[in-house]
Amino acid sequence: MLQAPGVLLLLCLGATNALYKQWIPDTNYENKTNWDKGKVPCGNDVVVFPAQGKVSVFVETTHAVQEMRLPVDGELILNSGAGFYVLSGKDPACGAGATVQFQDSESLQWFNPAMWQAAATQNDFQLGKFLFSVHEESVPCQQDDVVFKALSSFRVDTTSSQSTIPVTSVSVLGKSFNSKSEFSEYLSTRTGQMQFHGSSAVTVGNPGCGDPSGCDCGNSVNHQLICSTVQCATVSCKQPLSPMGHCCEVCGAIVTIQYTVGFNMQTYRERIHHLFLILPEYRSIQLGVSKVFKSQKLLGVIPFSTTPEIQVVIVDGEEGKLSEALAQNIMTDIRSHGSELGITESEFQASSGNSSDPSGGNAGMVAGIVIAVLVLIALVAVGVVLIQKGVVRLPPMPTIPMPSLSSFKGNTDVGDLGGTIDRGFDNPIFDHPDMLSNNPGLYGTESQSISMRQTGVHFINPVYDENESDFTV
Repeated sequence: MLQAPGVLLLLCLGATNALYKQWIPDTNYENKTNWDKGKVPCGNDVVVFPAQGKVSVFVETTHAVQEMRLPVDGELILNSGAGFYVLSGKDPACGAGATVQFQDSESLQWFNPAMWQAAATQNDFQLGKFLFSVHEESVPCQQDDVVFKALSSFRVDTTSSQSTIPVTSVSVLGKSFNSKSEFSEYLSTRTGQMQFHGSSAVTVGNPGCGDPSGCDCGNSVNHQLICSTVQCATVSCKQPLSPMGHCCEVCGAIVTIQYTVGFNMQTYRERIHHLFLILPEYRSIQLGVSKVFKSQKLLGVIPFSTTPEIQVVIVDGEEGKLSEALAQNIMTDIRSHGSELGITESEFQASSGNSSDPSGGNAGMVAGIVIAVLVLIALVAVGVVLIQKGVVRLPPMPTIPMPSLSSFKGNTDVGDLGGTIDRGFDNPIFDHPDMLSNNPGLYGTESQSISMRQTGVHFINPVYDENESDFTV
């Protein structure tokens, strides 16, 4: 879980004004965790440093030893008045004596979040006022000031996917470096080579964040490397959450904020602290605020752009009930004063399953489908224009042979099944027009069957007599 036992974690501003990130482990002689026996060697002990190890060891005071075996490549940094001496006899307070070996420090990595503490000021490190953040921002961001303890030595592996690791400044042995050339010169010294090793070079002089709404931490490119050093605990809440920039699922709540130009990260951070985090019921809360860039995906699959937003991660224990209550309070405050703070929209989701926007997933899918349809229409329109202008030519369509009408006239008496067509009965006029002259009585006695009048040409009906007004039987 996201905890630092015994420490009141208030708020982390991981992507705005510079924070101080302090390296936790050291290679000090007086630190008992640096020795395999779990104790600092005394006068009856044999002190052994790994022969092939490279180490820089800070010695703060004077120590008695029985014997000391030094490495091939290493150094001892002696504080004023510090040193070693050999007792002429046995030290009764030391016991029988043993061989005590210095622990290997080669595996301590810069991109391990557990190796760092964050604070708003250097004085806060002394007061124990450490800040919480997601894993990516637990490691020094490009706008942060890096601190190695003044009376301390260390060894850190800077290997990463980048050739350089930019930060604003680095403080080593009480001296602060913010000039790139000056720090490069320090890294070339023997002490610098003992303290920093790896494929990536730490560089200083990176400008601070000039955006009031916050800046990108810059560690997303090393997300996989960071997460490879993290061991996630099993969570038991109903719907564990996955904050952006974090390696593990958490129980709690996440408030997502969309903002306008009037939003100020520092102002909002202080507002949350003074309104909520100072309340007794929220003492156990871990809360981190950061600017993240959410990927916009077409149909929920294909990324096509990113949108900046503010992510507020709230964590407390396994249940997350306090986190959800605080998230609700933050949402209420935004509804009342969001316009004054430059906040346009906000929503939250909790590990209990509650959410301020339960239909958000469906809305996103509908929006994705609409965008996909518009893109398809645009592509079709562009294709039509290109074809009309001759830029794109369609391939010739294959010709399909069609039977001509003459092929159907070859045998008009043949039906679809090969037999002759049944015409019903014979029409003596239609089928045999030559019979008209052979049956004159059928058509009357007049020899002229067509007459011309002023109204035009018409046929004479032999049955009709225009002089008669009616028929007689």
